[in-house]
Amino acid sequence: MDVTIIGAGNMGRGIGTRVVAGKHALTILDKDGGKAEQLAKELGGAIGGALLNTIKGDIVIFALPYAAIPAVIKEQSEQLAGKILVDISNPVDFKTFELIPPPGSSGAEEIAESLPPNATLVKAFNTTFAGTLVKGDVDGKKLDVYCASDSAEAGEAVARLAADGGLRGLYVGPLKHARALEGFQLLQMTLQEKLGTNWMSAIKILP
Repeated sequence: MDVTIIGAGNMGRGIGTRVVAGKHALTILDKDGGKAEQLAKELGGAIGGALLNTIKGDIVIFALPYAAIPAVIKEQSEQLAGKILVDISNPVDFKTFELIPPPGSSGAEEIAESLPPNATLVKAFNTTFAGTLVKGDVDGKKLDVYCASDSAEAGEAVARLAADGGLRGLYVGPLKHARALEGFQLLQMTLQEKLGTNWMSAIKILP
């Protein structure tokens, strides 16, 4: 697959590490082109550049805060048309530690309202912390990457991308399941201090 990650921060590094491990083509774009180029160099086998550059590839991953994603979609609408878009964000008000979307919705569903023509949204990677993605496992167990989308084909494609990178990708059904995924992650985030896991824990389904 040909993958573009928009955002060269910690999550961009974590997901980029897995994409490179899966031997997929990777481009990293950021408003700070130099930052993207540096991350691409550190990951190896990737290309980095400014967000103004052409957005290519089959899958585009927004490694951005929730509030920043709609603006990027609007600005890059023509280039994002027809692509599989991945929302990894957690729509949390960090002052109150409550979810931002209204009841009966999710951040992913709100973002989906502004999708460009023929683009498909997948919610994925939001329950994985950056450090665990770089490492690739927690307690010797593969990370679970839950993928929700109204397109089973798109959801399975992102699940395969995760699996190729050494994770366990799971398509969990329609985009409305992002409500549960965002709720799960909010709970995990609130427990970090209590459990002392230092953002290196994971949500996993065991047999």
